[in-house]
Amino acid sequence: MNPIAIFHEHPDWFRPLFAELDRRGVPYVRLDAASHSYDPSERSVPYSLVFNRASPSAYLRGHGQSTFYTLQWLRHLDRIGVPVVNGASAYQMDTSKALQLDLFEELGVPYPKTRLANSPQAIVAAAADLRFPILVKANIGGSGAGIERFENAAALAAAGERGTFDFGVDGVALVQEMAPMRAGHITRVEVLGGQFLYGINVFPAPDSMFNLCPADVCQTTDGRALSRSACALDAPKTGMRVERADPPREIIAIAERIARRTGLDVGGIEFLIDDRDGRPYFYDVNALSNFVADARNVIGFDPHERLVDYLLTRTGDEMPAGQADGSAPDVTDVTRAATPARGTANSRTKPRAGAR
Repeated sequence: MNPIAIFHEHPDWFRPLFAELDRRGVPYVRLDAASHSYDPSERSVPYSLVFNRASPSAYLRGHGQSTFYTLQWLRHLDRIGVPVVNGASAYQMDTSKALQLDLFEELGVPYPKTRLANSPQAIVAAAADLRFPILVKANIGGSGAGIERFENAAALAAAGERGTFDFGVDGVALVQEMAPMRAGHITRVEVLGGQFLYGINVFPAPDSMFNLCPADVCQTTDGRALSRSACALDAPKTGMRVERADPPREIIAIAERIARRTGLDVGGIEFLIDDRDGRPYFYDVNALSNFVADARNVIGFDPHERLVDYLLTRTGDEMPAGQADGSAPDVTDVTRAATPARGTANSRTKPRAGAR
């Protein structure tokens, strides 16, 4: 078969994926999202599937040119009928917290009370009917970037006078009530093929509460150290703890509705229980899913095995004979039935050599 293209710019996050593809002998190529070009007149590409792993936080690593470029390329791939995992719709949702809030409103999903603003003065005015503490967030953030906490109106007004708010790369900010987390954790629901894969509770350290990448988790709640194979090689210990979560069926149903509506093939959807009223509030849809660190010790299986199974079903290849944990992913039959053919351009192309 033609190789699977993995489109990414982070040097470390996808090492476990590449290792699993190598173990299976699946042909693939890595495409650098920070240095890429395409021809709008082309009618095919030499890939059986494109797996989009571009990150909205690329600008933090000096790769801001990839953020909006990626959306243009994904739309191009849609037009010429190339199958894409986490395509244009899911990626666009990942790059805009404002779009996510509109999605929650459309679906009737509860979320923290929020206002949108595009100037320091508008931020201060927008907070007038919100409960403190509040968060000011850049619309395009990632890895906790562009988030600042304010305890009261005076502190917010002082920041407004200084003009120090971070509006991010698109000049849009969220002004959002900060709900106290019941039991000190948020919950992340992971989906694959639009269906529930696993859940985890993440307990942030006090100084890293806005950076909740599951791959950065240091230990389980009972103190076991975890191997963080997808972290940056020089990443410091974050102090975050994690445990397996078993969300109620109604929460899983909401997460799956969000995934279906956004075309999210693989990703994490996060919510917390507000300790003031005991209600769940959703606040993030993350299409760039970095699976939890040391997953076998946390959730009992390696999700990268199931991810590769899923990628192979999307290429039209047969499911591998069995998995390391002895089970088959629940997503297989549903995915095959729900994923229509998107053109035959790839079937007419020849594989192109590419370095792994």
